[in-house]
Amino acid sequence: MAKDKTMYVCEYCGQESVKWMGKCPACGRWDSMREIKVAASPSPSRRGTTRPGLSATPQEGAKAKLLHEIEVDAEPRIDMGDAELNRVLGGGMVPGSLVLLGGEPGIGKSTLVLQTVLRLKDRRILYVSGEESARQIKLRADRLEDPSKSPLKGETSSPESSSQGKSEGVYILCETSLEQIYQHIEEMQPDLVVIDSIQTIQTESVESSAGSLAQIRECAASLLKYAKSGGASVLLIGHINKEGSLAGPKVLEHIVDAVLQFEGDQHYLYRILRSIKNRFGSTSELGIYEMRHDGLRQVSNPSELLLTENREGLSGVAISCSIEGVRPFLIETQALVSTAAYGTAQRSTTGFDGRRLNMLLAVLEKRVGFKLAQKDVFLNIAGGLRVTDPAIDLSVVAAVLSSNGDMPIEGDVCMAGEVGLSGEIRPVSRIEQRIAEAQKLGFKRILIPSHNMKGLSQKQYDIELVPVRRVVEAVRELFG
Repeated sequence: MAKDKTMYVCEYCGQESVKWMGKCPACGRWDSMREIKVAASPSPSRRGTTRPGLSATPQEGAKAKLLHEIEVDAEPRIDMGDAELNRVLGGGMVPGSLVLLGGEPGIGKSTLVLQTVLRLKDRRILYVSGEESARQIKLRADRLEDPSKSPLKGETSSPESSSQGKSEGVYILCETSLEQIYQHIEEMQPDLVVIDSIQTIQTESVESSAGSLAQIRECAASLLKYAKSGGASVLLIGHINKEGSLAGPKVLEHIVDAVLQFEGDQHYLYRILRSIKNRFGSTSELGIYEMRHDGLRQVSNPSELLLTENREGLSGVAISCSIEGVRPFLIETQALVSTAAYGTAQRSTTGFDGRRLNMLLAVLEKRVGFKLAQKDVFLNIAGGLRVTDPAIDLSVVAAVLSSNGDMPIEGDVCMAGEVGLSGEIRPVSRIEQRIAEAQKLGFKRILIPSHNMKGLSQKQYDIELVPVRRVVEAVRELFG
């Protein structure tokens, strides 16, 4: 009988080593190597019984083929019944794929998945929960289907009072053993398997507790083999550690086909669904939800919700037109500039890169002549959003100057442009979509880079196009 062996895996990048090292040779992090025990390979007979859909001898079915001999069927994607989720996935869930959904505790991961599977019709779904009981899931499902049945109002759910039509194909299994889960999968033959969460599942082939690196690694690899061998699509729910990354080794993200990040501030109503990795679609798509008492509501027009209505006469507020994926929306940039109280100026950002803010402040001081070295600068993206679009640079500069001089910007003006180190306004992509979004929401003027005016005509739009070449020109247009 083969003996188990010990390996060391970096919890950040997944680098493997046969011996412990203080510094990971791949990512350079210190004290990141964690010990795992790798069990001996199970026998072929045992491997065939634990993973439905896999042959006892995988070598018999493996055969090399020429690329042009491989037949590809145009298999339709699974419509998840959620326009935001379908957009982030690239048009729906691909049959036989393995998707990982991660997020902080209490952000709404289980609520999003449960309300999604309740909408799926003519599908057999197995919802495996290792964290909640079947009664807890039932109470949540009743609240999502009918908010009036909330237990806070003293009502109890019953099979007669619940809406049976929406959840006929959803089966709930409270189990943490991977082998037992495979037995239920073999009996049911579901179209979609949901694992909530992967950190609670453990297999007998690894002698360690659930949630360890070895358990997560082995369970994810086993579920991937099941999905790729003609089984059902698998949706994993993962936890986030204190560093903000998915708990477990980085190799978990390498195994799955798509990694979705569900994020947002618990003090705000909005939740953002991002695609970090997607083998079947774009990684720049974005889904926006609003947390309500009856679950998560899709936000089809986020611009109207992210803009403050009573911003007239307020300094330090600028509106920018940003694009995430193929979706334009207007966001509100807020800045506060005050004299440094402790001698050392502070730079604080929420939803924006702090290093880029320092660069923009240096451009203002060097190219425009504003002295901000001895002043505190606080920047916030309203609504709890985190924006990486460089076209927001111009609104950041405008908000900082507005707060510094206590000069409000007109409420019917928005802007889009990237600021370079020489103080020039660089062109941005998809300018037509940005202009159309600003026009739809009733803005009268929009500041855009002069280079983007090529091919555009003022007659095409009802909004005034104001081309600017440098930051100085933008300041003159905004403040006179």
